Amino acid sequence: MVHHNLNRFLDAQESQYQMVINEIKKSRKRTHWMWLFFPQITGLGFSETSKFYAINDFQEATDFLNHKILGTRLVYMSELLLEIKNKTVLDIFGSPDNLKLNSCMTLFGSVPNASIVFEKVIDQYFNGIPDHQTLQIIKSL
Repeated sequence: MVHHNLNRFLDAQESQYQMVINEIKKSRKRTHWMWLFFPQITGLGFSETSKFYAINDFQEATDFLNHKILGTRLVYMSELLLEIKNKTVLDIFGSPDNLKLNSCMTLFGSVPNASIVFEKVIDQYFNGIPDHQTLQIIKSL
């Protein structure tokens, strides 16, 4: 079994978590934190930062989601997104982070026994259409 170092997320999130919550509650992402809080599967991002914070495989996604801090935060932030009304995902996140959100929701929504919140975010912001590239990468793992 591969051991995944989720500490890279914990360490980076610690100082920014409350700021991120405030930005989500104000319905507008203003600073750079997408990779840390809404990670994507490896193979989608090309910057060094996106590669560092990419979820390496399906087991790491499962471990992240089942982590008592990281998983709880991800579900809570996703629930906050569902409370936002009359805003598009582009209004909230801008581009290309709007696409990263769909990738993240698709990834974690694919984890067995995942919270329904990820599917609800995809329904609300992406017309129920999950990220195709993420699904393709998951199938190839």
